[in-house]
Amino acid sequence: MSFSYLRELPKPEEIKRQYPLSEQLTALKAERDKKIADVITGADDRFLVIIGPCSADNEDAVLDYVSRLAPIAEEVKDRLILIPRIYTNKPRTTGEGYKGIASQPDPEKKPDMLAGLIAMRNMHIHAIEESGLTCADEMLYPENWGYVEDLLSYVAIGARSVEDQHHRLTVSGFDVASGMKNPTSGDFTVMLNSVYAAQHPHHFVYRGHEVETTGNPLTHVVLRGAVSKHGNNVQNYHYEDIMRLIDRYEQMDLLHPAAIIDANHSNSGKQHREQVRIVKEVMHNRKLSPKIHRIIKGVMIESYLEEGAQKVGERIYGKSITDPCLGWEDSKRLIYDIAEMNV
Repeated sequence: MSFSYLRELPKPEEIKRQYPLSEQLTALKAERDKKIADVITGADDRFLVIIGPCSADNEDAVLDYVSRLAPIAEEVKDRLILIPRIYTNKPRTTGEGYKGIASQPDPEKKPDMLAGLIAMRNMHIHAIEESGLTCADEMLYPENWGYVEDLLSYVAIGARSVEDQHHRLTVSGFDVASGMKNPTSGDFTVMLNSVYAAQHPHHFVYRGHEVETTGNPLTHVVLRGAVSKHGNNVQNYHYEDIMRLIDRYEQMDLLHPAAIIDANHSNSGKQHREQVRIVKEVMHNRKLSPKIHRIIKGVMIESYLEEGAQKVGERIYGKSITDPCLGWEDSKRLIYDIAEMNV
């Protein structure tokens, strides 16, 4: 037998009952969801900044980060909506070693799925309590959605998941803004087909139940760069790339054409400092073209308290244990620059 069944995990409803979100914060989330949705649909001309560590590996450091983000979010609220990036499912790229806090709450210990689900939920609740900002997470495992569906205001589907039918169908049941990244090949068709699938209703099996979904009209694309067959990074945030995306959107029957630019990953070649230049180019192109201004709704930035990334075995507070991130001072300055450029 290939599988060893260790234990049955609690259903999402059980975990939510044990670790509830208060009525006050539930109302706050509904308000935030509406504001973010209005940006995606074009009813609000503010700009989304999804910003935070590559992987949310340590609750104390993550809460420290979002507590610093909160007053800045208040300062720039007339022009920007800041969405803390708290990616609890994010493993190291190869999948070897650290699996993300949802699977491995302590990077130095073995995986513990039950403790991970609780840690994932608690981190998001505590972040909202600390900052008044509801957050973004990446849905690496569709089965985890029920444990955080009442907490998240934005969901990303990664480059390696976007071609998976189960991910696409699951997103069709979400009621929050959901970004489909282009696959690592860079294929726009795959990405837009994922958006099309998620925007439409479906009938399928989910967590042992036969379910129907209504479709998610807030599904959109995220451009994160690509990798050529020779292993070279290929950027897709330039003016010509966005115009090509607009042309492809116009050929498909999709609601609310929208795109988020991921400033790291293959767009930066994981050179974290390049994110500053990339974001400023994106903002400049929005000024040059009304079409680009309409379709580019925000950026994703990998940022943490300390710049760069630490090696396996190091224990540096607030420094990424996965991909390198922009440091806090550079991140803060960049947020203010984005606000100044969103006119």
